Amino acid sequence: MRIWHFVLFCLLFQLPAASEPVRVLVWDEQQPAQKKVYENFIGQEIAAALRQKPGFLVTTARLDDPEQGLSDSVLEKTDVLIWWGHVRQGEISADKAKHIVSRIQAGKLGLISLHSAHWSAPFMEAMNVRARQNALLKLSLPDRPAAVLIESNLFDRVRTPPSYKDRLSPAAILRKSSGTEPVKVYLTLPNCCFPAYRADGKPSQISVLLPRHPIAKGLPEKFVISQTEMYDEPFHVPDPDEVVLEERWATGEWFRSGSVWNVGKGRVFYFRPGHETFPVFKDPTVQRVIENAARWLSKK
Repeated sequence: MRIWHFVLFCLLFQLPAASEPVRVLVWDEQQPAQKKVYENFIGQEIAAALRQKPGFLVTTARLDDPEQGLSDSVLEKTDVLIWWGHVRQGEISADKAKHIVSRIQAGKLGLISLHSAHWSAPFMEAMNVRARQNALLKLSLPDRPAAVLIESNLFDRVRTPPSYKDRLSPAAILRKSSGTEPVKVYLTLPNCCFPAYRADGKPSQISVLLPRHPIAKGLPEKFVISQTEMYDEPFHVPDPDEVVLEERWATGEWFRSGSVWNVGKGRVFYFRPGHETFPVFKDPTVQRVIENAARWLSKK
C-alpha cells in the first residue's frame, strides 16, 4: 500500500496514534550482598523483567556511574524512576534529592521506592515536601503565605530507627500570637522508618485493599511472598493518599506495603517487600506490581 493510501486510511477510520513508551530508569546502589541471589544485581533483574513487557523503554544506572547515574540529561529522559538503595543511602546529596523531587512536583517524574529505599534521599525529600504541605493546610488561607516553618526531627540523627514509644512523625504544632506576628509551625519532619525489622526470611501475605486501583490490575486478592524481611508499623511518614497493598506476618506484624502519595503534580509509590539476599524481585507477582506502578505513575 502506498504511503498516501495508508495516511488517508488512518484519517478516514481515525486510527489511534501509537503511544510513546514509558521511559523507566532503574537505579541500583549495587551492594555486593545482592550477588548471593541476583547474579547481575537487583536493578538489572527488575529492568530485564520490564523489558519483557510492551510499552517500556528501560535503562539502568548505579551509584558508581558518572554523576551517580542521575545527571540532568538522564533525568530529562525519564518518566519513572525506580530506586533500590540500602547501605549507601547517605551518598546521595540533598541537592540531588531536591532536584529529583522538584521534577516529581512538576509532574515530569514518578518515583517508585523499593523496600530499604524508605531511607533513600529522594523518598525522604518527597515525604518532607508532603509533611510541609500538610502542615500548612492546617492554617487558614490568609495565614499560609506568611507562616514560618520551624523544622526539626525528634531523632536528631539522620536515619535512626524510632522506637514504639516515640511520638509519630511527621507532627506539626501551630503557635499563633495575638498580634500581627505570623503563625509559627513547629514541624517534626518524618523519620521515614519504623520501630522493628527482622531479616529472617519468613513468608508474608499481601492483601489487595484497592482491587480497582491501576497498581492492583491483574493481581490476586491475596498472595504470599515466600521469603522476605519483616518491617512493622507504625511507618513514620505522612498518611498515604492511597494504601493499595497491606502485608502481614504470622507473628502478628503488619505494614502498609503498597502506598501512594501525591507530591505536587506527580506521584510517589512505596513498595515494601524485599531484601537483597531473598529472591523477592524474581517473583512474577512482585514484578507485576512494579510494572503496574510504572505504567500508572507515568500518566500525567
